[in-house]
Amino acid sequence: MTKGTVLVTGISGFIARHCAVELLNAGYGVRGTVRSLRRVDDVRASLAKHSDVARLEFTVADLESDAHWPQAIAGCAHVLHVASPFPAAQPRDEQDLIRPAVEGTLRVLRAAAAARVERFVQTSSLVAVMYGHPRDRTAPFTESDWTNVADPSVTAYGKSKTLAERAAREFMQQDRSGMHYASVNPGLVLGPALDRDIGTSAAIIQTFLRGKYPGAPRIMIPCVDVRDVARMHRLALEADVPSGGRYFGAADSLWLVEIGRALREHLGAAGRKAPSRELPDWMIKLFGLFDAGAKLAAPDLGKPLRVDTTQTRRALGIEFIPARDAAVAMGRSLVELGLA
Repeated sequence: MTKGTVLVTGISGFIARHCAVELLNAGYGVRGTVRSLRRVDDVRASLAKHSDVARLEFTVADLESDAHWPQAIAGCAHVLHVASPFPAAQPRDEQDLIRPAVEGTLRVLRAAAAARVERFVQTSSLVAVMYGHPRDRTAPFTESDWTNVADPSVTAYGKSKTLAERAAREFMQQDRSGMHYASVNPGLVLGPALDRDIGTSAAIIQTFLRGKYPGAPRIMIPCVDVRDVARMHRLALEADVPSGGRYFGAADSLWLVEIGRALREHLGAAGRKAPSRELPDWMIKLFGLFDAGAKLAAPDLGKPLRVDTTQTRRALGIEFIPARDAAVAMGRSLVELGLA
């Protein structure tokens, strides 16, 4: 007996694969969406190392097309909408990110409501919460905070996640299907990679291990282990809580240099290139003249970014893996996979 089938959109992604493992190990069936069946064998083999895949199936669906979503959701008890564009670099046209994120979310929501699924969990992000606020703000961010997309410092990715979550919540205000909705808003997602297809989430750790910079930018960011993010998604399906929950995934907020030092301390020779000191702000701004990553980092230099997870921990009954442990787990997995 399974607990019903959960549709996991974008199952080939880093977070989505961990969600699939979490659900399969908890007794759910999982149907994962892919844009092409060419990915199926790789994803199945990856998940088979960590769970019984007898209850795993796949279907083709694309966020930018109305086709296939009703069939993809048919027979599913719940939906985890994890899929969303996550680029390695900011696009020239921000709508290349915003449009599929917003319209794709609404496509999946409409199909889920029509199919009368019980619960819908959207993978949002803390980038939908923390940006475009006054620089002198020091108070932790709470569930009532939203990124100000009109602020020129907010990236296209930040806008896409913010507008997609807002669109979902506006849809739910009008929905009469009885579907239960929640969002999971993680910070920087660390923790072990399941295979060599790591996407862009591991870029900071990979960059540190490869010694790309002589030091770390003076940036703070809330961090969370991907295993906790997956557990949050499952708990959002199961918790006896009202619809509309907004659950923050953050074990702690770390300065990037703290991540570098943890890698050096725990990974031995493999972590020797990780930064152990901070670079002066002027140097990062100088790097920004020819490095896109440094340019994006400049507005956040020295800015404290902390979130209050009290409500999340209470509602879901979760305690988080320490952020430093999550960083080391990701670094160790990259080394083992030959990706450091």
